[in-house]
Amino acid sequence: MMNMFKNMRTRLGLFLAVMGPGVVTAFADNDAGGIATYAAAGAKYGYGLLFTLLISTICLAIAQEISARTGAVTGRGLSDLIRELFGVKWTFFAMIVLLIANIGTTASEFSGIATSFEIFGVSKLIAVPLMGLVVWWSVLKGNYSRIEKVFFVLCATFLSYIISGVIINPPWEEVLLASVTPAFASDADFLMMAIGLIGTTITPWGQFYIQAAVVDKGITAKEYKYTFWDVMLGAFFTWVIAFFVIVATAATLNANGISIETVKDAAIALRPLAGAYASTLFSFGLLGASMLAAFILPLSTAYAVCEAFGFESGVSKSSKEAPVFLGVYTMTIVLGAGIALWPGISLDLIMLLSQVVNGVLLPPILIFMVLIASNESIMGKYKNHKWYNVVSWAFTIVLIILTLMLLVSTVAPELMDSLMKLIGL
Repeated sequence: MMNMFKNMRTRLGLFLAVMGPGVVTAFADNDAGGIATYAAAGAKYGYGLLFTLLISTICLAIAQEISARTGAVTGRGLSDLIRELFGVKWTFFAMIVLLIANIGTTASEFSGIATSFEIFGVSKLIAVPLMGLVVWWSVLKGNYSRIEKVFFVLCATFLSYIISGVIINPPWEEVLLASVTPAFASDADFLMMAIGLIGTTITPWGQFYIQAAVVDKGITAKEYKYTFWDVMLGAFFTWVIAFFVIVATAATLNANGISIETVKDAAIALRPLAGAYASTLFSFGLLGASMLAAFILPLSTAYAVCEAFGFESGVSKSSKEAPVFLGVYTMTIVLGAGIALWPGISLDLIMLLSQVVNGVLLPPILIFMVLIASNESIMGKYKNHKWYNVVSWAFTIVLIILTLMLLVSTVAPELMDSLMKLIGL
């Protein structure tokens, strides 16, 4: 009996030692744009997108597992492997895709910071530069172990969404039924919301970051079984947080016919319907989500660019050891914060559009990931199983179809209606 407890304690210690990349990346997926997207989905479509959320979370777990496993087995980042297997041209293409998505999403995070502070009465002109400086300085003067502890603290702020959802006490039978019942509409708004929801659950930057974090933390194939559970735990909590945001806004705003234009509207509208505590917790969660992703997005960008073109990278490296890494990190923060501070710009439009952009740009990154993880010369016995490839390719194809449908429904809505009638939807 003593040996059993000793083994359990040893395994728990090993798990806690490697835990981080999966949980942190998954929580950061529920960023400011994610919260805005989930709130808008719940307010406009009620519980109708809960099934889409469930499926996208399963796909998130598979995608993150592929990235983490590839990093542990090869000891190399995703962009590094893309360069080796597909050449400089495809690497350049992948970096362009990533930079477009990441700069827009970083602007989304600072928009979330601005919005959350505005709810508490602080101007974005003060909040954004101050928090940008905090994010930049923390990484500049930190190391991976110390920064990861900060990430875990910020992850804890997401619990506010679970509490607010419980306080609201929605009709649980209806919620659970909607969670397992497919719902679909062919109009552009629904498709954009569905793609945005997928784009905030599974992000291009998330795949680069988790693989780089696994490598930076020194996790190898030997410890990977513990990282696997780190990834699964992260995916589960991603679903839980998103689930409660949608449920909270659906049970209050949608149920009372209240439409929202911004995530700030959602937090304010919750006050008379669900009480001051629910509203405050919602706002506090937005701040935590925005801060966490404001750390992660610039890091993901810096890791990917340096890996792609052979520069030194790492949080623990000094400015002399990794000047390009810290330069890209700084540039991403400055551009993201600058866009959020642009006079007259809609902060919530940035948050929502960034998620749609992520969803549209995700397929090419998924294609690279699956091809690499299926390569036996790179992965050896850890290469993708056949059923993994089937699910991965199916999800990629579905996402491409949704993107094309969004394009058609936006440019030629009459044609989309005719196509839907033709296939019986």
